Amino acid sequence: MTQKILLTGGAGYIGAHTYVALSKAGFEPVILDNFSNADRDTPARLAQLTGKACLCHDCDLLDSDGLDAVFAAHDFAATVHFAAYKAVGDSVARPQAYFNNNMGGLINLLGAMERHDLGRIVFSSSATVYGDCDQQPIPETAPLSATNPYGLSKLVGEQMLGQMQVAHPDWAISILRYFNPVGLHKSGLLRLSPEETTQPPENLMPRLIEVAKGTRKQLSVFGDDYDTPDGTGLRDYIHVEDLARGHVLALQALITTDESHTVNLGTGQGYSVLEMIAAFAAACGRDIPYTIAPRRAGDVARCYADVSHAKAVLGFETEFGLNEMCADSWVA
Repeated sequence: MTQKILLTGGAGYIGAHTYVALSKAGFEPVILDNFSNADRDTPARLAQLTGKACLCHDCDLLDSDGLDAVFAAHDFAATVHFAAYKAVGDSVARPQAYFNNNMGGLINLLGAMERHDLGRIVFSSSATVYGDCDQQPIPETAPLSATNPYGLSKLVGEQMLGQMQVAHPDWAISILRYFNPVGLHKSGLLRLSPEETTQPPENLMPRLIEVAKGTRKQLSVFGDDYDTPDGTGLRDYIHVEDLARGHVLALQALITTDESHTVNLGTGQGYSVLEMIAAFAAACGRDIPYTIAPRRAGDVARCYADVSHAKAVLGFETEFGLNEMCADSWVA
Protein backbone atom coordinates (compact mmCIF):
# COMPACT_ATOMS: atom_id res chain seq x y z
CA MET A 1 0.00 0.00 0.00
CA THR A 2 1.28 3.48 -0.88
CA GLN A 3 2.35 5.37 2.23
CA LYS A 4 0.63 8.70 2.85
CA ILE A 5 2.84 11.58 4.01
CA LEU A 6 1.41 14.74 5.56
CA LEU A 7 3.07 17.91 4.24
CA THR A 8 2.27 20.90 6.44
CA GLY A 9 2.85 24.03 4.38
CA GLY A 10 3.05 21.72 1.39
CA ALA A 11 1.75 24.31 -1.10
CA GLY A 12 4.68 26.63 -0.43
CA TYR A 13 7.97 26.93 -2.29
CA ILE A 14 9.95 24.08 -0.72
CA GLY A 15 6.84 22.09 0.19
CA ALA A 16 5.57 21.95 -3.40
CA HIS A 17 8.94 20.83 -4.74
CA THR A 18 9.09 18.14 -2.06
CA TYR A 19 5.56 17.05 -2.99
CA VAL A 20 6.80 16.33 -6.51
CA ALA A 21 9.88 14.48 -5.27
CA LEU A 22 7.83 12.35 -2.86
CA SER A 23 5.28 11.51 -5.53
CA LYS A 24 8.07 10.48 -7.89
CA ALA A 25 9.52 8.27 -5.13
CA GLY A 26 6.24 6.38 -4.76
CA PHE A 27 4.74 8.12 -1.73
CA GLU A 28 1.29 9.71 -1.58
CA PRO A 29 1.79 13.23 -0.22
CA VAL A 30 -1.16 15.05 1.35
CA ILE A 31 -0.97 18.83 1.72
CA LEU A 32 -2.17 20.81 4.72
CA ASP A 33 -1.84 24.57 4.14
CA ASN A 34 -3.68 27.75 5.12
CA PHE A 35 -2.44 29.47 1.91
CA SER A 36 -1.20 32.51 3.81
CA ASN A 37 2.01 32.29 1.77
CA ALA A 38 1.11 29.96 -1.09
CA ASP A 39 -0.78 30.29 -4.35
CA ARG A 40 -4.28 28.82 -4.42
CA ASP A 41 -3.61 27.16 -7.77
CA THR A 42 -0.55 25.25 -6.53
CA PRO A 43 -2.51 21.98 -5.99
CA ALA A 44 -3.76 22.15 -9.60
CA ARG A 45 -0.21 22.74 -10.84
CA LEU A 46 1.02 19.79 -8.78
CA ALA A 47 -1.69 17.59 -10.25
CA GLN A 48 -0.65 18.66 -13.75
CA LEU A 49 3.00 17.98 -12.96
CA THR A 50 2.53 14.57 -11.33
CA GLY A 51 -0.44 13.33 -13.35
CA LYS A 52 -2.30 12.54 -10.14
CA ALA A 53 -5.01 14.33 -8.17
CA CYS A 54 -3.54 16.45 -5.39
CA LEU A 55 -5.00 15.80 -1.94
CA CYS A 56 -5.05 19.15 -0.16
CA HIS A 57 -6.65 20.38 3.07
CA ASP A 58 -7.13 24.13 3.61
CA CYS A 59 -6.37 24.20 7.32
CA ASP A 60 -4.31 26.24 9.78
CA LEU A 61 -2.05 24.40 12.21
CA LEU A 62 -3.42 26.60 15.00
CA ASP A 63 -6.85 25.02 14.39
CA SER A 64 -6.58 21.91 16.58
CA ASP A 65 -10.03 20.58 15.64
CA GLY A 66 -9.32 20.97 11.94
CA LEU A 67 -5.96 19.30 12.39
CA ASP A 68 -7.57 16.35 14.17
CA ALA A 69 -10.06 16.00 11.32
CA VAL A 70 -7.22 15.78 8.78
CA PHE A 71 -5.45 13.12 10.83
CA ALA A 72 -8.70 11.18 11.22
CA ALA A 73 -9.24 11.19 7.45
CA HIS A 74 -5.86 9.61 6.62
CA ASP A 75 -3.50 6.96 7.89
CA PHE A 76 -0.22 8.86 7.71
CA ALA A 77 3.15 7.14 7.80
CA ALA A 78 4.96 10.38 8.64
CA THR A 79 4.77 14.16 8.71
CA VAL A 80 7.05 16.60 6.90
CA HIS A 81 6.68 19.96 8.63
CA PHE A 82 7.31 23.05 6.48
CA ALA A 83 4.57 25.40 7.73
CA ALA A 84 6.31 28.43 9.23
CA TYR A 85 6.97 32.11 8.64
CA LYS A 86 10.54 32.47 7.42
CA ALA A 87 11.65 36.07 6.74
CA VAL A 88 14.41 37.17 9.10
CA GLY A 89 13.74 40.92 8.79
CA ASP A 90 10.00 40.45 9.21
CA SER A 91 10.63 38.36 12.32
CA VAL A 92 12.55 41.22 13.91
CA ALA A 93 9.59 43.55 13.26
CA ARG A 94 6.93 40.99 14.29
CA PRO A 95 8.48 38.56 16.79
CA GLN A 96 5.20 37.61 18.46
CA ALA A 97 3.69 36.55 15.14
CA TYR A 98 6.66 34.25 14.53
CA PHE A 99 6.49 32.77 18.01
CA ASN A 100 2.74 32.19 17.72
CA ASN A 101 2.82 30.70 14.23
CA ASN A 102 6.10 28.79 14.21
CA MET A 103 6.17 27.54 17.77
CA GLY A 104 2.41 27.36 18.32
CA GLY A 105 1.89 25.53 15.04
CA LEU A 106 4.53 22.95 15.93
CA ILE A 107 3.03 22.47 19.39
CA ASN A 108 -0.38 21.76 17.87
CA LEU A 109 1.10 19.42 15.28
CA LEU A 110 2.97 17.42 17.90
CA GLY A 111 -0.21 17.18 19.96
CA ALA A 112 -2.11 15.79 16.98
CA MET A 113 0.68 13.33 16.28
CA GLU A 114 0.50 12.09 19.87
CA ARG A 115 -3.28 11.75 19.78
CA HIS A 116 -3.17 9.83 16.49
CA ASP A 117 -0.15 7.69 17.37
CA LEU A 118 2.15 9.01 14.63
CA GLY A 119 5.81 8.99 15.62
CA ARG A 120 7.74 10.05 12.50
CA ILE A 121 8.45 13.66 11.55
CA VAL A 122 10.85 15.50 9.24
CA PHE A 123 11.37 19.05 10.53
CA SER A 124 12.28 21.95 8.26
CA SER A 125 15.01 23.74 10.20
CA SER A 126 17.63 26.24 9.10
CA ALA A 127 21.31 27.10 9.22
CA THR A 128 20.20 30.18 11.19
CA VAL A 129 20.34 27.96 14.30
CA TYR A 130 24.14 28.21 14.09
CA GLY A 131 24.01 31.97 14.70
CA ASP A 132 27.29 33.73 13.92
CA CYS A 133 29.35 30.56 13.74
CA ASP A 134 33.11 30.99 13.28
CA GLN A 135 33.64 27.30 12.47
CA GLN A 136 33.70 26.75 8.69
CA PRO A 137 32.49 24.57 7.12
CA ILE A 138 29.78 24.25 9.75
CA PRO A 139 29.23 20.75 11.16
CA GLU A 140 26.02 19.66 12.90
CA THR A 141 27.99 19.61 16.17
CA ALA A 142 28.70 23.37 16.04
CA PRO A 143 27.32 25.49 18.90
CA LEU A 144 23.73 26.64 18.42
CA SER A 145 22.36 30.13 19.00
CA ALA A 146 19.78 32.55 17.65
CA THR A 147 20.35 36.10 16.42
CA ASN A 148 16.74 36.88 15.40
CA PRO A 149 13.20 35.72 16.24
CA TYR A 150 12.98 33.49 13.14
CA GLY A 151 16.17 31.69 14.10
CA LEU A 152 14.93 31.41 17.67
CA SER A 153 11.68 29.81 16.49
CA LYS A 154 13.66 27.15 14.60
CA LEU A 155 16.05 26.56 17.49
CA VAL A 156 13.19 26.19 19.97
CA GLY A 157 11.44 23.89 17.48
CA GLU A 158 14.48 21.62 17.48
CA GLN A 159 14.53 21.68 21.28
CA MET A 160 10.83 20.78 21.41
CA LEU A 161 11.50 17.79 19.19
CA GLY A 162 14.39 16.77 21.41
CA GLN A 163 12.09 16.74 24.43
CA MET A 164 9.46 14.77 22.51
CA GLN A 165 12.16 12.23 21.74
CA VAL A 166 12.89 11.91 25.47
CA ALA A 167 9.21 11.32 26.20
CA HIS A 168 8.78 9.01 23.18
CA PRO A 169 12.04 7.08 22.58
CA ASP A 170 10.33 5.17 19.78
CA TRP A 171 9.73 8.31 17.73
CA ALA A 172 11.93 8.82 14.64
CA ILE A 173 12.77 12.49 14.11
CA SER A 174 14.66 14.08 11.23
CA ILE A 175 15.97 17.64 11.61
CA LEU A 176 17.13 19.16 8.33
CA ARG A 177 19.13 22.38 8.56
CA TYR A 178 18.83 24.17 5.21
CA PHE A 179 21.38 26.58 3.91
CA ASN A 180 20.20 28.84 1.01
CA PRO A 181 17.58 27.30 -1.34
CA VAL A 182 17.40 28.74 -4.86
CA GLY A 183 15.98 27.81 -8.26
CA LEU A 184 12.70 26.27 -9.39
CA HIS A 185 11.48 23.02 -10.91
CA LYS A 186 12.58 22.78 -14.53
CA SER A 187 8.98 22.42 -15.72
CA GLY A 188 8.31 26.06 -14.87
CA LEU A 189 5.01 25.03 -13.25
CA LEU A 190 6.06 25.82 -9.70
CA ARG A 191 6.62 29.28 -8.29
CA LEU A 192 8.31 31.15 -5.51
CA SER A 193 6.15 31.78 -2.46
CA PRO A 194 4.10 35.02 -2.70
CA GLU A 195 6.20 36.74 -0.01
CA GLU A 196 9.27 36.24 -2.21
CA THR A 197 7.69 38.41 -4.92
CA THR A 198 5.68 40.93 -2.89
CA GLN A 199 8.09 41.83 -0.07
CA PRO A 200 11.48 43.53 -0.43
CA PRO A 201 13.92 40.62 -0.88
CA GLU A 202 16.38 39.88 1.90
CA ASN A 203 18.48 37.32 0.05
CA LEU A 204 20.89 37.66 -2.86
CA MET A 205 19.15 35.64 -5.57
CA PRO A 206 15.83 37.59 -5.55
CA ARG A 207 17.81 40.82 -5.70
CA LEU A 208 19.80 39.53 -8.69
CA ILE A 209 16.53 38.70 -10.44
CA GLU A 210 15.19 42.21 -9.78
CA VAL A 211 18.30 43.82 -11.27
CA ALA A 212 18.15 41.55 -14.32
CA LYS A 213 14.47 42.42 -14.86
CA GLY A 214 15.13 46.12 -14.38
CA THR A 215 12.95 46.57 -11.30
CA ARG A 216 16.06 47.31 -9.23
CA LYS A 217 18.66 49.74 -10.64
CA GLN A 218 21.72 47.97 -9.30
CA LEU A 219 22.87 45.46 -6.73
CA SER A 220 24.51 46.56 -3.51
CA VAL A 221 27.43 44.33 -2.54
CA PHE A 222 27.86 44.72 1.18
CA GLY A 223 31.59 44.66 1.76
CA ASP A 224 34.52 43.69 -0.46
CA ASP A 225 37.19 43.51 2.24
CA TYR A 226 36.42 40.14 3.83
CA ASP A 227 39.12 37.50 4.19
CA THR A 228 37.87 35.59 1.12
CA PRO A 229 39.39 35.07 -2.34
CA ASP A 230 37.64 38.11 -3.87
CA GLY A 231 36.81 40.01 -0.69
CA THR A 232 33.05 39.36 -0.79
CA GLY A 233 31.10 37.07 1.50
CA LEU A 234 30.79 33.33 0.81
CA ARG A 235 27.45 31.54 1.19
CA ASP A 236 26.24 28.00 0.52
CA TYR A 237 23.41 27.83 -2.05
CA ILE A 238 21.46 24.66 -2.80
CA HIS A 239 19.05 23.98 -5.66
CA VAL A 240 15.53 23.48 -4.34
CA GLU A 241 15.24 20.19 -6.26
CA ASP A 242 18.32 18.87 -4.43
CA LEU A 243 16.76 20.07 -1.20
CA ALA A 244 13.49 18.28 -1.99
CA ARG A 245 15.38 15.07 -2.73
CA GLY A 246 17.06 15.42 0.65
CA HIS A 247 13.63 15.26 2.29
CA VAL A 248 12.81 12.06 0.43
CA LEU A 249 16.06 10.48 1.60
CA ALA A 250 15.42 11.64 5.18
CA LEU A 251 11.93 10.19 5.14
CA GLN A 252 13.12 6.89 3.69
CA ALA A 253 15.80 6.70 6.39
CA LEU A 254 13.22 7.24 9.16
CA ILE A 255 10.91 4.56 7.76
CA THR A 256 13.61 1.96 7.20
CA THR A 257 15.72 2.49 10.33
CA ASP A 258 13.41 4.19 12.87
CA GLU A 259 16.48 6.15 13.94
CA SER A 260 16.55 9.93 14.38
CA HIS A 261 19.11 12.19 12.76
CA THR A 262 20.10 15.84 12.32
CA VAL A 263 21.83 16.83 9.08
CA ASN A 264 22.85 19.89 7.09
CA LEU A 265 21.45 20.23 3.58
CA GLY A 266 23.76 22.31 1.42
CA THR A 267 26.39 21.86 -1.26
CA GLY A 268 29.33 22.15 1.10
CA GLN A 269 30.74 24.94 -1.02
CA GLY A 270 30.74 28.68 -0.48
CA TYR A 271 30.02 30.90 -3.48
CA SER A 272 31.05 34.55 -3.25
CA VAL A 273 28.77 37.44 -4.13
CA LEU A 274 30.90 38.29 -7.15
CA GLU A 275 30.81 34.65 -8.30
CA MET A 276 27.02 34.71 -8.01
CA ILE A 277 26.82 37.95 -10.02
CA ALA A 278 28.97 36.53 -12.81
CA ALA A 279 27.10 33.22 -12.96
CA PHE A 280 23.70 34.89 -12.95
CA ALA A 281 24.72 37.38 -15.65
CA ALA A 282 25.79 34.45 -17.83
CA ALA A 283 22.51 32.62 -17.15
CA CYS A 284 20.25 35.55 -18.01
CA GLY A 285 22.42 37.09 -20.73
CA ARG A 286 22.27 40.53 -19.13
CA ASP A 287 24.70 42.76 -17.26
CA ILE A 288 24.22 42.96 -13.50
CA PRO A 289 25.37 46.43 -12.44
CA TYR A 290 26.51 46.61 -8.84
CA THR A 291 28.12 48.94 -6.37
CA ILE A 292 30.21 48.21 -3.32
CA ALA A 293 28.52 49.26 -0.08
CA PRO A 294 29.73 49.12 3.53
CA ARG A 295 29.49 45.82 5.37
CA ARG A 296 26.16 45.08 7.03
CA ALA A 297 26.12 44.57 10.77
CA GLY A 298 25.96 40.88 11.61
CA ASP A 299 27.21 39.61 8.25
CA VAL A 300 30.02 37.06 8.39
CA ALA A 301 32.74 36.35 5.85
CA ARG A 302 31.89 32.70 5.26
CA CYS A 303 28.91 30.46 5.92
CA TYR A 304 28.78 27.04 4.29
CA ALA A 305 27.86 23.53 5.32
CA ASP A 306 29.88 20.52 6.29
CA VAL A 307 27.84 17.95 4.34
CA SER A 308 29.79 14.82 5.27
CA HIS A 309 27.21 13.72 7.83
CA ALA A 310 24.35 14.05 5.34
CA LYS A 311 26.26 11.81 2.93
CA ALA A 312 27.05 9.25 5.64
CA VAL A 313 23.53 9.10 7.12
CA LEU A 314 21.33 9.71 4.06
CA GLY A 315 23.62 9.09 1.10
CA PHE A 316 22.84 12.69 0.13
CA GLU A 317 24.88 14.56 -2.46
CA THR A 318 23.77 17.52 -4.54
CA GLU A 319 23.32 17.11 -8.30
CA PHE A 320 22.98 20.74 -9.44
CA GLY A 321 25.82 23.24 -9.67
CA LEU A 322 25.90 27.02 -9.59
CA ASN A 323 25.17 27.50 -13.30
CA GLU A 324 21.99 25.38 -13.11
CA MET A 325 20.91 27.14 -9.92
CA CYS A 326 21.17 30.50 -11.65
CA ALA A 327 19.56 29.33 -14.90
CA ASP A 328 16.59 27.79 -13.08
CA SER A 329 16.19 30.90 -10.92
CA TRP A 330 16.07 33.12 -14.02
CA VAL A 331 13.43 30.95 -15.69
CA ALA A 332 11.26 31.83 -12.68
